[in-house]
Amino acid sequence: MMSDHAHPLKLAFLGCGGIARDHLLGVQQYASRIQVTAAIDLDQDKAQAVSAATGAHVFTTLEQALAEGQFDAVDIMLPHHLHESAAVTSFEAGKHVLLEKPMATTLDACERILESARRAGTVFLAGEYAHYWPEVVRAKQLIEDGAVGRVFTARATAPAQFDPYWFPNAQCWRFDKARTGGGITIDGGSHYVRPLRMWMGEIDEVVATMGHPLTPMQGESLVQALLRFESGDSAMFEFMIVDTVLGAEAMWRITGTRGQLAIYRDRGLWLHDAEHRDGIQVLASRGRAAPFGLELADFATAVLDGKPLAAGPEESIADLRAALAMYRSVQSKRWEKVRE
Repeated sequence: MMSDHAHPLKLAFLGCGGIARDHLLGVQQYASRIQVTAAIDLDQDKAQAVSAATGAHVFTTLEQALAEGQFDAVDIMLPHHLHESAAVTSFEAGKHVLLEKPMATTLDACERILESARRAGTVFLAGEYAHYWPEVVRAKQLIEDGAVGRVFTARATAPAQFDPYWFPNAQCWRFDKARTGGGITIDGGSHYVRPLRMWMGEIDEVVATMGHPLTPMQGESLVQALLRFESGDSAMFEFMIVDTVLGAEAMWRITGTRGQLAIYRDRGLWLHDAEHRDGIQVLASRGRAAPFGLELADFATAVLDGKPLAAGPEESIADLRAALAMYRSVQSKRWEKVRE
């Protein structure tokens, strides 16, 4: 199913909390073919904020919006436990769907969502903005061009300081394990694991440990893992959210036989090799809106022009399998295969 590419993609925001602000900036700066025409949230103040910026009509439920609104696609930005029902309802209404990561909290739920998407025949993007992160994409190109030789290891380090922007109150859904499906591993881990997969291939097995330094959070707020890839190479992964002061460091270091690539949140992508031992900046950071906007633009192009997506939904399932294997490893205290 395709819309006439001469017209904008009319999009409904389902869930108008913190992440919707990033999506909105992405639309405004990078996805000019999208028009946000519906803002759906139980909290009308949040929906009104989106409406004020876009002119979107405000609705309190998806069902009301589907009955009364005018839109081609739904951008689902809800707590994880609501993903399946919202996606299936949207597909059954014949809508295109962009669903924020993780696709769902279980593989069975993912399969049900995929089956609903197949029946609908509409575009389905299981969102993971890291796949569109300019520095990540450029690093992949450099690796393929042999800029650092053969990559044999990498490290993803993601220390995050507690931010009320994402945890506005004690009732925030991210504190609730039943709604997240776990903790930060299943919530944001894919932001860092997906690039590792893009650069090094599929993960074969993992061994992990987890902790709870952010005590109000029911799920883990610290995960440390070793990932062994099908190639036999390995990488390190560490992700934490803590209520303390943190120093700056590279989010990724990718090491090859001829040099190293480093990606910093604010400093962009750097190359270290024989000619640039102290490093040379290859790509400046384009800010937080860029990967979201490029993802939304890809979604619009797929709907309006029929162009294949840069990342199919199977990529999201592979990310989830890695997270679930880490949880199994914590229980078993041993290496766990990503594919059981």
